[in-house]
Amino acid sequence: MFANDPLQFYAPAMDLTSITPTPQALKALTHPVRLRMLGLLRVEGSATATQLATRLGLNSGATSYHLRQLATHGFITDDEERGNGRDRWWKAAHQATMTGREAPPDDEARETLDAYLQSVVTVLTEQLQRAVEERALLPDAWRAASEFSDFGIRLTPARAKALMDHLDEILLGQEEDDSDDAADFVVQLTAFPRPGTVTGDPS
Repeated sequence: MFANDPLQFYAPAMDLTSITPTPQALKALTHPVRLRMLGLLRVEGSATATQLATRLGLNSGATSYHLRQLATHGFITDDEERGNGRDRWWKAAHQATMTGREAPPDDEARETLDAYLQSVVTVLTEQLQRAVEERALLPDAWRAASEFSDFGIRLTPARAKALMDHLDEILLGQEEDDSDDAADFVVQLTAFPRPGTVTGDPS
């Protein structure tokens, strides 16, 4: 399953590199700022702490701290081709973060995964809002290719998982276009029981 920090799914399936973090490493991604940083490095390429701080509206100290946390857990690494004695350049170590759909092995791992997904949803929501806001500026062809909708269907957990696995296969099977009119195209994939229908929680 892609339980992803956004802005990172533009690699064709054949060339996709990914990381499946341990629960301990996944804790480093429970902070939305780190997800944004990792996403920017994956999509826009290598950057320094100063560049990322400017891009995200942070101070350099906080940015450096978050970058060290990402590096400690293997999500980013030094870009030795860009670095010099004065500036340290960082690059993403992988193109995607993967987590399984299977239940985590213990309560702590479950809580970590849920905290990570909270951050994922925060960043996805920000990206979705920005996409809607700039829709008026899109050419007609891209407006026609964009979609903002949801679907409801009654399924068992087994059939729901099978559906998600099938959608994964479709998305991973897409190859990138190199034509002049191609652009990075984001598919946000969310799927869940309608809130309250399984848990009985009225909130």
